[in-house]
Amino acid sequence: MLPRQVTIREVGPRDGLQSERPISPAERAAVVDQLARAGCRHIEAVSFVSERLVPAMAGAGEVLALVTTRETIRLSALVANLRGAVAALDAGVDELAATISASPIYNELNVHRSVAESLDQIEAICERAAGVGVPVDVIVSCAFGSPYEGDLPAAEVNDLCRRLREAGAVTATLADTTGMATPRLVTELVDLTGPDVGLHLHDTRGTALLNAYAGLQAGVTRFDSAAGGFGGSPFAAGAGGNLGTEDLVALLDDLGIISGVNLDAVADTARVIASLVGHAVPSRVSAVGARTRPRGSGDYAPK
Repeated sequence: MLPRQVTIREVGPRDGLQSERPISPAERAAVVDQLARAGCRHIEAVSFVSERLVPAMAGAGEVLALVTTRETIRLSALVANLRGAVAALDAGVDELAATISASPIYNELNVHRSVAESLDQIEAICERAAGVGVPVDVIVSCAFGSPYEGDLPAAEVNDLCRRLREAGAVTATLADTTGMATPRLVTELVDLTGPDVGLHLHDTRGTALLNAYAGLQAGVTRFDSAAGGFGGSPFAAGAGGNLGTEDLVALLDDLGIISGVNLDAVADTARVIASLVGHAVPSRVSAVGARTRPRGSGDYAPK
């Protein structure tokens, strides 16, 4: 049975923009505000990571300070270590998103640590965040396969999720970082973890929406998506963009599943992001319009 309602964490301002040419903190804050007005109530707005390695995420504190809709939304920040977590907490975020990879090689490339070292760092982050009442969600990269090691046993990924809970993580999100997931793999892993996980899906091989539907059928009610379908890991060659928020919302609307997100308004925001980064929107719904809108009408969605 499909869920009646789902929660979408909009990751466009962070994951969607991290591999794009840098835009100003003021422009990024304006995108957050527009997404909030579109009904996105949970937004991963920034990351507190090395500005040298990820220049598009520079000025995280300034972005947060410029957001005018903070009282209406839950703001999340990605952090890679305790130092970044402290900076994010000082900036007043509502949630920390830490990261670890089920792929040892990807973990080394992404955060320059072994998986065991990342677990120690996450435990320290969780302890600091718990002290001020801020939850930590841990994003498990390459949960459905690694571009370096290939398929990863679902039992090992499930065991990593168990160790994350023991380290203090409030929630875990299974990330298909390089688009290796299939509906079968999603179902098999969620059968082990249980449905109380998030899904962070990428469309590298055109399966993100299929995998989201498989997650819905398995009872998952938390999904990450990015307006316009922008994004992709700068540390994984060929990684495609995120599941587009408007693509996901169009599916949910058709299924009668409540998301609280307005399809038209998110598609409008995707058009703004496209103009800021200087290239077309990857999302299919934004490219051709919602199914009730004739192709070539000039609008992203019906008005």
